[in-house]
Amino acid sequence: MRQAKGIAKPKVMISEKALNERLDQLAAEIERDYADSERLICIGVLKGSVFFLVDLLKRVRMPLVVDFFQTSSYGTSTKRGEVRIRKDVDVAIAGADVLLIEDIVDTGYTLRTILELLRFRGAKSVRLCALLDKAEAREVDVPIDYAGFTIENQFVVGYGLDYAEYYRNLPYIGVLDEADIED
Repeated sequence: MRQAKGIAKPKVMISEKALNERLDQLAAEIERDYADSERLICIGVLKGSVFFLVDLLKRVRMPLVVDFFQTSSYGTSTKRGEVRIRKDVDVAIAGADVLLIEDIVDTGYTLRTILELLRFRGAKSVRLCALLDKAEAREVDVPIDYAGFTIENQFVVGYGLDYAEYYRNLPYIGVLDEADIED
């Protein structure tokens, strides 16, 4: 892949092959666990989950609905866990099985809030599928029902994850050298 001027090439952490193998496994687990579901709604958290969601759900061979949710932090003036909804789901989730699909779980604050909101709205069940579990960074308990990979507390990019909106389109998960990350 050609790099833009001033944009460093990340070191591969999880290869495209490893991602594809794990996606096959996760899809089989989801099919097994939701085999009796009358209505499965898969909700991706924008923007990072898009690549993961698409590749994962192409492997799931059962009827399902796809929607998206996008949040942002209010900033430093509010407590952690408070989020602003930038894009809400368009489908009614009351009585449905909901699978929230996220690229990475680190501190857990935002995801805890989203999961609580989905339960509050009357979902029959709510589960979380995350490509990456950065367990060392966790500050609040967020149960991950389907985890792709557990990783160390490093800044990762690729396969939907970005740095300054770059790198999302990499077909692998990579690590940027700390010298390449500006504070």
